[in-house]
Amino acid sequence: MEYLDFELPIKELEDQLDKCQIIGAESNVDVTATCKQIEKKLEETKRKIYKNLTAWQRVQLSRHPNRPYTLEHITNLTKGTFLEMFGDRNFKDDKAMIGGLGRIDGQSFMLIGQQKGINTKMRQLRNFGMASPEGYRKALRLMKMAEKFNIPVVTLIDTPGAFPGLEAEERGQGEAIARNILEMVRLKVPIICVIIGEGASGGALGIGVGDRVLMMENTWYSVISPESCSSILWKSWEYKEQAAEALKLTSSDMKKMKLVDDVIPEPLGGAHYDKETTFKTVEQYIMKAFNELKDLSTAELVAQRMDKYSKMGEYKE
Repeated sequence: MEYLDFELPIKELEDQLDKCQIIGAESNVDVTATCKQIEKKLEETKRKIYKNLTAWQRVQLSRHPNRPYTLEHITNLTKGTFLEMFGDRNFKDDKAMIGGLGRIDGQSFMLIGQQKGINTKMRQLRNFGMASPEGYRKALRLMKMAEKFNIPVVTLIDTPGAFPGLEAEERGQGEAIARNILEMVRLKVPIICVIIGEGASGGALGIGVGDRVLMMENTWYSVISPESCSSILWKSWEYKEQAAEALKLTSSDMKKMKLVDDVIPEPLGGAHYDKETTFKTVEQYIMKAFNELKDLSTAELVAQRMDKYSKMGEYKE
């Protein structure tokens, strides 16, 4: 297990517990009482830390190297039924954007999401989850296929942003994202979006327009990352914590502002502490959202979606 800076008190107690258990196993000394004291203190420390997280600490948790990425979510949600599809039928296959058909609790879905990669080699292959225009065009192709066969869409969002390279701009990055937003607003099947990690800028919005938008508890969703915001406003990354607070990017902030529909709770310590529970909870929320949408007519579905996004940004004194 890797630990973030604010988790170091937990690491120290877990190390103490390990040593206590080793001493008990290797000697005749009864350390049961001592181990129980450490366990109790460890549980109290965990609750104290994780129940009072700052916005920046939640950003750090959303980037935790042990946190499950899109493909791991899909594999566990679909239980071996996932069939990945490739290519945008125009330029090439973008490894940062994955998609395909799979079954969740017996219901077929078109699953689409950004994949970051689990190690250095895979992160380079996946371009750190930063999709190019062909990735968004692949996503749109799969959504249109889902629409043709009346299959609901689930998108899993985890990206630091769309790829900002010159070649991506040359191939129409802005147009590809804008086209996806337009087409998703009027897609004739239910769309459920789940933010499972980072939800940054247009890169997230390119697959983020849905009838139900769900955020996992320790994720963030914003027009810009705290570091980039800090560098623009203060010409330095040193104010990233202040920027994170000001951006109101946490799941509770987004729910309060009615920009997302629901917050998916995570196990104490984050999604990576108990992945099995995490996947079960995500499945429950996806199926709950689908059951709320499945009986709506196409006209009702599209009208409600348009109305939902039209109301965003309204403000009254």
